[in-house]
Amino acid sequence: MSIKEAKRIVVKVGTSTLTHQTGKTNLRIIGRLAAVLSDLRNAGREVVLVSSGAVAVGQNNLRLPARPKDMPGRQAAAAVGQCELMFLYDKVFGEYGNTVGQLLLTRGDLENEPRRTNLLNTFSKLLELGAIPIVNENDSVSTEELEGMNFGDNDNLSAMVARLIGADLLVFLTDTDGLYTANPAEDPSAARISVVPRVTPEVLALGGGSGSSRGTGGMHTKLVAAQLATAAGINAVILPGDRPEDLYLLMDGRQAGTWFKKQ
Repeated sequence: MSIKEAKRIVVKVGTSTLTHQTGKTNLRIIGRLAAVLSDLRNAGREVVLVSSGAVAVGQNNLRLPARPKDMPGRQAAAAVGQCELMFLYDKVFGEYGNTVGQLLLTRGDLENEPRRTNLLNTFSKLLELGAIPIVNENDSVSTEELEGMNFGDNDNLSAMVARLIGADLLVFLTDTDGLYTANPAEDPSAARISVVPRVTPEVLALGGGSGSSRGTGGMHTKLVAAQLATAAGINAVILPGDRPEDLYLLMDGRQAGTWFKKQ
């Protein structure tokens, strides 16, 4: 199945896309993202959103001067921020006539067979009923993601969800418009790579380090997640988070961002 024909789509959006440098939510981006995903849903495609941002939003709502360094502090921020994010998602998706459902996961939910089956049943029924599942790691219960030890930010979580539900396409919305031959902030000759036939060690080496001060991911975790998805027969694409409308280009069969070909 080509990207244009993708029926079941998982979209992962990162903290740096959902929030401003101030830590406050980027309402314009959230609104535009909801409009695009609602439009795809209205067109008959099934959409799952994997959303980061809970800790950063909670940090702002709790008026903390910086991301908490202690684990209970990060867990508390995640609990507060998740409420805010779901309130916003429920509101903006509802304005377009779409219903959302929240799924907070731990690694055990995907590795324990009975829980995995129950989770798949929930996803299947939500999609059958026309809802848009919104997924995040359960940071207030599971500390591994906050320590960078569990899914590896929400990038690998999104790939695991895509595999679980048999998605056709996995899209990463992030703060760059694709994978480059070098860091474009440091090397003016760096060029964007349009198509990656296979995620090799050489490709993984282009990932660099960690993400922004507001999030825990980075290009490397997206490449690892793309490798996981493509090995399962799922196309993966990195798109700029500030242009969620680029999803329309993919659905029209046009090139955008960096495409990692399914194996």
